[in-house]
Amino acid sequence: MSLVRVPARRRRVALAVPLAGVMAAWLLGAAVGAGADEPGAPGLAADALYAAPDGDADAAGTEDDPTTLTAALERVTAGGTVYLRDGGYALEETVTIAGGDGTADARTTLSAYPGETPVLDFSAQEEDPANRGLALNASYWHLYGITVEHAGDNGIFVSGSDNVIERTVTRHNRDSGLQLSRATSDTPESEWPANNLVLSAVSHDNVDSDGEDADGFAPKLTVGPGNVFRYTVAHHNIDDGYDLYTKSDTGAIGAVTIEDSLAYANGKLSDGSQSGDGDRNGYKLGGEDIGVDHVLRGNIAHGNGKHGFTYNRNTGSMTVSGNVSIGSEERNFNFDGGSSVFRDNVSCDSGSNDRTIGDVDASNEFWSGENGASCGAYAGAPDWSFAEDGSLVVTFGGVRVTD
Repeated sequence: MSLVRVPARRRRVALAVPLAGVMAAWLLGAAVGAGADEPGAPGLAADALYAAPDGDADAAGTEDDPTTLTAALERVTAGGTVYLRDGGYALEETVTIAGGDGTADARTTLSAYPGETPVLDFSAQEEDPANRGLALNASYWHLYGITVEHAGDNGIFVSGSDNVIERTVTRHNRDSGLQLSRATSDTPESEWPANNLVLSAVSHDNVDSDGEDADGFAPKLTVGPGNVFRYTVAHHNIDDGYDLYTKSDTGAIGAVTIEDSLAYANGKLSDGSQSGDGDRNGYKLGGEDIGVDHVLRGNIAHGNGKHGFTYNRNTGSMTVSGNVSIGSEERNFNFDGGSSVFRDNVSCDSGSNDRTIGDVDASNEFWSGENGASCGAYAGAPDWSFAEDGSLVVTFGGVRVTD
């Protein structure tokens, strides 16, 4: 996603966010038959296993005689495919993917059946760190088109590496919707989750009882290098949209890339409620004076409850380029330390003057009391959708600002 900057008459950017109801058209909209290196809805595999909400564990697992989700995962072999049929899967215990690793050329796949929307519903779980929804502890898997909701902790938890998590929705979970972290407290750093791609995914309305831990996407604490978030949307999470927190007892995490993504209205839920003492940032990029050189490019933050983009005591040299932040309650860009490089960023209607320490040149239009010329492109109400290929389309006042 590159941002189209159109000089226009200056006017204040509307902060209303009527962004509901845009997901129905994009689930399973990617081209059938995409290859392993081109994420998208896979073509129907002749030898696939099928699971359904009313499936039987002893069933054959065919399209006409579907089995259960857990039984299908126990049977699938490396490089195989499990299709989930439409409807709600009422689940009480964490569904764990612990084996069946594929390869870069033949991933093992857990996918919605084309044109259908399986919903893994963990409402029966109590809020507890052990009560995750779907735990992906394996590698070279492809998750596609699955909704995970109401888990007692994370909706989707990824501790494996080299996975593609695509067109998932994580919502109403009682900790971060989708989190990447090590599997157990004794997992060595060499086995922290690395090289995962989260693509065209949405995470919203995740909230914990304390109101301060549930983020949209959370590659934090113990992740390895090479994790990428592309065309993702985090909105109305009680804490942050994206949380890349580090702490001193586990040290630096691997550099994360977030690109062509959107964070809006984090710090409150879709119903307007707010609870606890969440941080309420769009993109929170560190912690505890630990330097990590993350890459943030082509992203948009809108109407978040604190900062749009914040270094959060990350003293590294981050690449912050081509981003837009609008209408944050405090600062749109809050970088009080480090040596990050800022290029081609735009800030509009910030709650207070931006703070950027590092390599800052004249290509940026940061807020210092008034809007720059580029802010005219972001006037009016924002909206978003996914194109057929999974790329993120964002408009302001009906005018597209991404391509």
